[in-house]
Amino acid sequence: MSVFRLVKITIIQALQYIQERLHGLYPVEEAYSLSWLVLKFVCQKDKQTLLQNANERLPINKIIHIEIIINDLKRFRPIQYILGETEFYGIQLVVNENVLIPRPETEELVDLIIKKIALHNFSHCTILDIGTGSGCIALALAKYLPDTKIYALDISGKALEVARQNAQMNEMKVIFFQQDIFSPLTQFCPTSFSVIVSNPPYITISEKKNLLPNILHYEPHQALFVPKEFPLIFYDRIADIGKQYLTANGLLFFETHAFFGQTVSSMLQKKGYQNVELFKDISGKDRMVCAKSSTDKIKKGQD
Repeated sequence: MSVFRLVKITIIQALQYIQERLHGLYPVEEAYSLSWLVLKFVCQKDKQTLLQNANERLPINKIIHIEIIINDLKRFRPIQYILGETEFYGIQLVVNENVLIPRPETEELVDLIIKKIALHNFSHCTILDIGTGSGCIALALAKYLPDTKIYALDISGKALEVARQNAQMNEMKVIFFQQDIFSPLTQFCPTSFSVIVSNPPYITISEKKNLLPNILHYEPHQALFVPKEFPLIFYDRIADIGKQYLTANGLLFFETHAFFGQTVSSMLQKKGYQNVELFKDISGKDRMVCAKSSTDKIKKGQD
């Protein structure tokens, strides 16, 4: 159906039209959800308002906008990149192809961190987020732990531009800095942290063939993939950073590949971490690891 034949289309007809155009490309339930996301974004109205005005005709500019988005979706471009935004743990974020799209599993990691910090009675603690990307973890923690001081680093300058934009948009203070973690940490970094958290790259190159096109063709590979020969390369390095920078009884948190949870836990135990815990996500997969540093203060620079 051409755009010109859609000139008199109503809101409810537009919803049906989007679903029809996505039929066979996405599961029925996903196509339905995407249709609502598109309509709410294009019309800048919530679902209730749209339903109350279901028979209202859409202006041609909105119809054209819908058609452009449909064409993007047919190429499997992620809806978050198309709309340029997403929601994460109660905050709105700008996202583009320079950052990974935040996942629900990472919201579970944030929830775990908040609960563990409360359990350990940390107050006015300092947190480091390694590989911050869009800033989702750091900003969610900043919102729900307002007494903390949060630092966040990433190797990608373009990712940090997105993270800083998100901090400004949400009026939250996080200290962002660019850093390759395989080099010594810069002068921007304090001498110690109460908490270090990371959701590092963990998908092996050999798994590329199993990825959906919306991930493989659009999300930044630098933030996704690790060498098949050394899949724990980032976990190993970050664990060593934790040994240098965590305070006594400080906490290290990881999100992990479901296949590597046990291996990451064992690696942390061998490095001297205590109370290593492996947590499953809502789907029952090994996903989050929490470990505690030594009760003796580990000074910066020690192995």
